[in-house]
Amino acid sequence: MSWGDMPPGGVFHSATQGMAHHRNSQLEAALGGAAYGMLFVLGMVVGVIGGFSQDWYVGDVPISAIAWVIALFVLCLGAGRLMRTKLAATCLAIGWLVVSMVLSMKLAAGDLVIQGDLAGVIYLYGGMAAIVAAFLLSPSSGTSWLLRGHPSR
Repeated sequence: MSWGDMPPGGVFHSATQGMAHHRNSQLEAALGGAAYGMLFVLGMVVGVIGGFSQDWYVGDVPISAIAWVIALFVLCLGAGRLMRTKLAATCLAIGWLVVSMVLSMKLAAGDLVIQGDLAGVIYLYGGMAAIVAAFLLSPSSGTSWLLRGHPSR
């Protein structure tokens, strides 16, 4: 290579560009991981609030359970579409599922938050159906967030 063939800024400039790209891809992966973690926490929050409020009836209709199922579907689908990956919908769904399953277990003292009545059944099974539907409707990016920014070999 002659001096006329060097890129502007020389070899040092080319090397620093490569290091900056590597740092940007590491930052992107860290921010992506933090976003998925926050979606998991959001799912847990939705599970706690929904679990304690799912048994509100209007007449004989468990309107709160139905509303929480719709909200869960919208949140999971929105997360999946905004982040363009099924993993985003899955993280929120797993957070909700963990909390909802714990709240549906009977404790030794006999306490039970999500009961086996109509509202509880709609909330749990409707929520699981909403999760599956949101997962299936979410786009698939085709690449892992861990590998984004790294060249394939």
